[in-house]
Amino acid sequence: MTLASLSPQAALPSPSTAVWQLGPVPIRAYALCIIAGIVLACWVTERRLRQRGVAPGAVLDIAVWAVPAGIIGARIYHVITSPEKYFGAGGDPMKAFAIWEGGLGIWGAVAGGAVGAWIAARQLGIPFSVVADALAPGLPLAQAVGRVGNWFNNELFGARTTLPWGLEIHRMDPDNPGHALRDDAGQPILEPGLYQPTFLYEALWNLGVVALVLILDRRLKLGRGRAFALYVMGYTVGRFWIELMRTDEANQILGVRLNVWTAALVFLGALIYFVRVRGPRDYLIPLGAATTTPPPTSDLSQVDLSERETPARAAAPEGYRVVSEEQYAAWRDTGVVPPTSADDARPDDGEPSGDTVPADVASSDDEPTDEPSAERTERADATGARPADRDS
Repeated sequence: MTLASLSPQAALPSPSTAVWQLGPVPIRAYALCIIAGIVLACWVTERRLRQRGVAPGAVLDIAVWAVPAGIIGARIYHVITSPEKYFGAGGDPMKAFAIWEGGLGIWGAVAGGAVGAWIAARQLGIPFSVVADALAPGLPLAQAVGRVGNWFNNELFGARTTLPWGLEIHRMDPDNPGHALRDDAGQPILEPGLYQPTFLYEALWNLGVVALVLILDRRLKLGRGRAFALYVMGYTVGRFWIELMRTDEANQILGVRLNVWTAALVFLGALIYFVRVRGPRDYLIPLGAATTTPPPTSDLSQVDLSERETPARAAAPEGYRVVSEEQYAAWRDTGVVPPTSADDARPDDGEPSGDTVPADVASSDDEPTDEPSAERTERADATGARPADRDS
């Protein structure tokens, strides 16, 4: 008789294998879940960015910076908060770079990803708050999918429980990572009893945060980064109580797990931001190459199918103008870029205001002119236009 036979029937099973070999290449379930989460987050963010006026494909330019920076940040946070594994007695400093062996911190992932997204937003000329708000529901969705990887790894569970949804946990083989130990009959060995599936609690909570952000953002039209702050508050509340249920090894401060303190502090920061920052949602009008083709609003009967036979990649806009919802709606209907006014200024949060590209580009909808460059410069000064922050 094995330990597996001691578990009751009413239980959630766990996979006994989390790594599969494709020739010499190991395919890890955790990595697949992370990739799937990133793809879903990009899809959601792309849709939300386009609803706010950003040109198609911008999310890929953002992901090129945000994803690697997020992974680096996640690893740095893990190493800093668990230094004994790498720099303590018997530790191996080179193992700090062995990211394939596990060890990623969500707090570092969000911080690092935010830095990468900020860099990309500056290069694209998009206000960072617009990117953050567009990403707000995509992040918890990606986290929910990523938690499925913890299920494959038989990790991040809580204390023993008798609940009918208690989780079976395999005793994993330290000499063969990603595989459960097996008894003489070749059956995977289970730890005795059932355990709280805290990874599942967090995944379900994250899906609730997705719904919360989408519903309140639609009703309140959150802007200036407030949708992202709402996500942070929602996530940290769940992480606070779920972290208290976990029993895996973790560093503690005053007898409380480090991540509990982190969740509390991050929640307070997000709450202060959400309460203090005010303002309408920003919309963007792409300037330069994109001004000639506003987002289509016609029905399918008016689509020119001949253009779809030889599709051409649209040129990236040279910048964006921050406008109100009314101005954006007017531009969608008419294709005419609204004039810049002093009301467009945004000194409260330091984001770009008015044109984010030179005035000669912003006036691309006007009739061609042969006026000297000096006259165009004077006109730009009069309208308040300024160069894009593409390389700053």
